[in-house]
Amino acid sequence: MSGGTARDPAGLPPAEHYEQWMREALTLAREAAAAREVPVGAVVVRWGTVIGRGRERKIELSDPTAHAEVLALREAAASLGDWRLEDCALFVTLEPCPMCAGAALLARVPLVVYGAANVKFGAIETRDSLLSGPAWNHRVRTVGGVLADEAAALLTEFFAAKRSGGL
Repeated sequence: MSGGTARDPAGLPPAEHYEQWMREALTLAREAAAAREVPVGAVVVRWGTVIGRGRERKIELSDPTAHAEVLALREAAASLGDWRLEDCALFVTLEPCPMCAGAALLARVPLVVYGAANVKFGAIETRDSLLSGPAWNHRVRTVGGVLADEAAALLTEFFAAKRSGGL
């Protein structure tokens, strides 16, 4: 699906700001890599402000659900005092997996913007199209490929270092 329209819910950033927010997520992805976690970062944006941040923390927290998106969604919900994130956008450096796509759907996030395709677990378009199902009572617009080369390079460098014993 494509960028912003006049029908977007209030609070969502216009398409010309997608790279700005993806750069915030990339900063978090670099922090994850520095902590020897897979370099994935995510931010939740509402009314031009980041209200949720997350980076991969599965190893640190010994938690299989500690994906960047889930942590960013949790922080955003806590900051609003509401699990419904109906006027928020989720920006993530890697295409969400089924769990994270489902979390965005259940949080009522109307827009998910991601960077690199996720060839193993991508649930937006690469391996599955979970968010475009007609059975859901909520529609999520998705935009992929924002700063994809930069996000993919972080992942490639991380896994090359891991394979060579550098991590």
